[in-house]
Amino acid sequence: MNHVHLSRKCLSLLFFITFTIVSAQEKFTLSGTISEASSNETLIGVTIVFPELRTGVTTNEYGFYSITLPQGEYEVIVSYLGFQDVRESVNLTEDIKKDFRLVEEMSELDEVVVTDDVERLDIKKPQISVNSLSSQTIKQIPVVLGEADVIKSLILLPGVTNAGEASSGFNVRGGAADQNLILLDEAIVFNSSHLFGFFSVFNPDAIKDVKLFKGGIPARYGGRVSSVLDIFQKEGNSKELKVSGGIGAVASRLLVEGPIDKDRTAFLIGGRASYAHLFLPLFDIDNRAYFYDLNTKINHRINERNSIFLSGYFGRDLFSINDSFVNVYGNAVGNFRWNHLFSDKLFSNLSVIYSDYFYGLELDFVGFEWDSGIQNFNLKYDLKHYLNDKITLDYGLNNIYYVFNPGKIKPNREDSGIVEDQLTKKYANETAAYVSVEHKVSEQLSLNYGLRVSHFNRLGQDELFVYENDNPVIFDPFLLVYREAVPIDTINPGRGGSLDNFTNLEPRVSLAYNFQGKSSIKASYTRLAQYLHLLSNTNSPTPLDVWTPSGPFVEPQLLDQYAVGYFRDINEGEFSLEVEAFYKDIQNRIDYIDGADLIANDAIEQVILNGEARAYGLELLLRKNEGVFKGWLAYTLSRSEQRTPGRTLPFDNGRSNLETGINFGEWYSTPFDKTHDISVFASYDASEKWNFNANFIYQTGQPTNFPEGQFEFQGLTVPFFGLRNQERLPDFHRLDISATLTPKRNKRKKVQSEWVFSIYNVYNRMNAASINFRENEDTGRNEALRTSIFGIIPSVTYNFKF
Repeated sequence: MNHVHLSRKCLSLLFFITFTIVSAQEKFTLSGTISEASSNETLIGVTIVFPELRTGVTTNEYGFYSITLPQGEYEVIVSYLGFQDVRESVNLTEDIKKDFRLVEEMSELDEVVVTDDVERLDIKKPQISVNSLSSQTIKQIPVVLGEADVIKSLILLPGVTNAGEASSGFNVRGGAADQNLILLDEAIVFNSSHLFGFFSVFNPDAIKDVKLFKGGIPARYGGRVSSVLDIFQKEGNSKELKVSGGIGAVASRLLVEGPIDKDRTAFLIGGRASYAHLFLPLFDIDNRAYFYDLNTKINHRINERNSIFLSGYFGRDLFSINDSFVNVYGNAVGNFRWNHLFSDKLFSNLSVIYSDYFYGLELDFVGFEWDSGIQNFNLKYDLKHYLNDKITLDYGLNNIYYVFNPGKIKPNREDSGIVEDQLTKKYANETAAYVSVEHKVSEQLSLNYGLRVSHFNRLGQDELFVYENDNPVIFDPFLLVYREAVPIDTINPGRGGSLDNFTNLEPRVSLAYNFQGKSSIKASYTRLAQYLHLLSNTNSPTPLDVWTPSGPFVEPQLLDQYAVGYFRDINEGEFSLEVEAFYKDIQNRIDYIDGADLIANDAIEQVILNGEARAYGLELLLRKNEGVFKGWLAYTLSRSEQRTPGRTLPFDNGRSNLETGINFGEWYSTPFDKTHDISVFASYDASEKWNFNANFIYQTGQPTNFPEGQFEFQGLTVPFFGLRNQERLPDFHRLDISATLTPKRNKRKKVQSEWVFSIYNVYNRMNAASINFRENEDTGRNEALRTSIFGIIPSVTYNFKF
C-alpha cells in the first residue's frame, strides 16, 4: 500500500511538472494590420519589435503582420520612418488581433524620407541586393523639366544605369532592359516610358511603395533574369476627401482620393497630361508630342478577414509630324485582388490581372497603318503562413496566358496600293508554383530558401516555317557571314497543339549573419528563367520593338547569380553602409546576325542566334539617413559582356562544320557595359521653408561601333566596321540642383503648397547620345558629328494638396 501511495504521489508530481513545462512553453499569436491614421492607407515594411525578446517582424505588401511568442507581457514598439513610434504593453495570454494606426511625424509636404534598409531589423533579415525609395524621396530628386520620375530616381542607385538621356528602360547589373520584370500593382508593364524615355509611366503622387530587387530575388517572382521592380499604388483615403497635384513646365497632374463608405470603402483617381505641344503652333510647327495617363483604385473592407481591391492604369503617347507620320503607343493594366485571412497565422491574396501593351503607327504619305502589341492574362494566388516566431512560409501558384501580335498592316486609303496583311500571331502559356521559407535559425543567423518551378508552353499558331536540317540561319564558310535560310515548307499546326515546352527548377537561397545587430554579412544564390525576349538591336528599347516567346529555335534565358555583401548601421542608424559583389552567368542570350532586320519580320528566327552573357562587379552605397542633411553616395565597378560562339552543325555525311560565331566567338562588351558608375544625391533642410537638393552622375561612356574605313561600290561610299562594341562614347556626367520653397502654413487654410525650382545639367554638359560620321560638303573629308539631347534646362513646378 505504501508503494502504491508513493507511486500516486510520483505520478501527481510528474503531471504537475509536465503541466508546468507545457504551460511555460505555451505560445500565442499577435496579428493585425498597420495603417496611416489620417487615411487608413496600409503601410508596407513597418517594423514591430519586442525588445525583451530581441525579435520582431515587418508588415507584408498589404500591411499585415503576424508573430507567435511565448505567453507573457511584453513591450511592443511599432516604428516606421516619417511616423511617430508607438509603444504599448501587450499581455499575451491568448491570440490577439491588434491593428495599429501611425501618425505622421511632420505635416510638411513631401518630407524627404529614405526608407530602405535603415532599421536594425533589416540588418538581420536575409535580404540582399534590394533597394527601396519612397514617393517623397522620388519627388525631391531633380530631373529634366522638373517632373518627378521613378525610373530616373532608380538610376542613382548602385548597379542601375540606362542608355543615356531620353532613353527608355533601365539596366540592372549589366543586364538588358527586357530582363527587368516591372510590376504595377502586380500587373506586368512592358514599356515603362513616356515620350521615348523623357518620362516614366509612373505617377509619383499615386505610388505608395517602390522596391527594386537586383539579386536574392524571392521565389514568388519569376520570368525575368535581371531584376524585379515592384511598385504598389496607394489604396485611397477612407477617412476624408484629399486632393493633391502639381503644375509644371510641360505637364500637370491631379490626384483625388476619399471615402465612399467611411473607414470601409475608398477610391483613388489620378491623372497626368503633358501640354508642351499646345505651344508649337505659335512657332509655326505642326509636329505634336504628348502623353497622358490615368491611375484608378477602389478598395473595400468587407469584414476583418476579407478585403477586395480593383486597380487600373491606362496611358497613351502620341508623336506626329505634320499628321503624315503618327505614332501612338501605351499600356493598359487592370487588377482585381482579394485579401483573405484564414487565421491569425495564414494570409492569402488572390489576383486576376490583365495587361496590354499597344503600338500603332500611321504613315499617311505611304498610305498604311501598323498595329502590334502583347497581351497577357494572369491568375495568381499567394499565401503567407506565419508558422511561429522563427519560420514564415510563402507559397503560391500563378498562370499567365500570352498573345503576341508582331504586326498587322492595312491601307488607310484606297489608292495606297498596300495589301492588308497580318503577321503570324504567337501564343504561349506560363505556369509556376513556388515555396519559400524565411527561417531565423539563431539570434545571429537567418536564412531564406525556396524553390520555384516554372513551365512554359509555346502554343500552336496558324503558320510555321520549316527549314532544311531544322536550321533557319545558314553560315557561309566562304564569306564567313551568316545568312537567312529559305523555308522549305510552311505548315499550319493550329492553335490547339504545342510547338515546344520548357520546364525549369529555379532554386533561391540567401543568408544573413549579423554581429550584435549593428552589422551583417549576407550572401545569396539565385536561379531564374526568362521565356520572353525583346527583339531590339538598338542601345535603348523603342516602342517599335517586338516581344517574342521562346519556342522552336529560341531557347529560354537561364540565369545563375551569386552575391555577397557587408552591411553596417553606423552611429545608431544615422549612417549606413552597403558593399556587395556579384557575378551573373546567363545562358541562351539572343544575339543578331550582321544586318538583321527586326521590323515587320515574320520569320525572326532567321536573324537571331543563341549566345551567352556574363556580368560581374562591386557595388558600394553609403547613406546618411538622419538630420537636416541626408543623402547617399553610390559607386559601381562592373563589366557586362556577351559571346556567341560558332555552332557545330552535322552534315549528311556525318562531318561537322565549325562556324566563326559572332565577333569570332570572342567576348565583347554589351551596349549597357559601364565600367564606372558614380551617383551622389544630397538633400539639405535649411529651414522650415527651404529645402535644397542636388544629384551628380558620372558614367563611363557607352560601348558603340565606329567605322574603321570605307570603300567605293557603284559610286556609293560604304563604311565598314570592325569587331562589335570596340569603341565608346565620351564619358557621361551631369549635375542637377533644386530648391523647394514651402510657404509658412496658415492654420486657417487647408491648402498646403510648395514651389520647386530646379536646374537640370547645371554646367551645360553636352553629353553624346550618339556619334555619327559624314562627309563634309566643303572639304570632302570625313567628320564626326555628336548628337546631344539636353543642355542646361531650368524649370519650376507648383505642388499643392488639401
